[in-house]
Amino acid sequence: MKSLDTVIRLKRFQAEEKRRHFAQIDGMIADFDRMARDLDREILAEENRAGISDTSHFAYPTYARAAATRRDNLRRSADELKGQLDEARAALDAALDELKKVEALGERERGLEAVEVARPAGSRRARSTAALA
Repeated sequence: MKSLDTVIRLKRFQAEEKRRHFAQIDGMIADFDRMARDLDREILAEENRAGISDTSHFAYPTYARAAATRRDNLRRSADELKGQLDEARAALDAALDELKKVEALGERERGLEAVEVARPAGSRRARSTAALA
């Protein structure tokens, strides 16, 4: 029984690690999206200040061009992380399924032990059969 308890603890730890990894990736995506929106606002403000919104114009603000590049990189990174998020979700679901299976096995084994402790095998039948003979 002790080894099964150890396995259950291990599976819980693994599931919690997968959950933390999933949450970390999800948080990074949210941060990247927020930073990209902030850069969008900064680009718009810079274009309004300069009065030029055509990116091919020779006097387009350098800061706006650099901010647009950073924003595009952030969006690309967020898209890549979304693929990793799907993989992390699948790994988390698999770890939770394994944990449920092991916990169910542990409950089943504990239930069998409780029945064995409550009624030792064949003790009443052996006495009643001996009394009849």
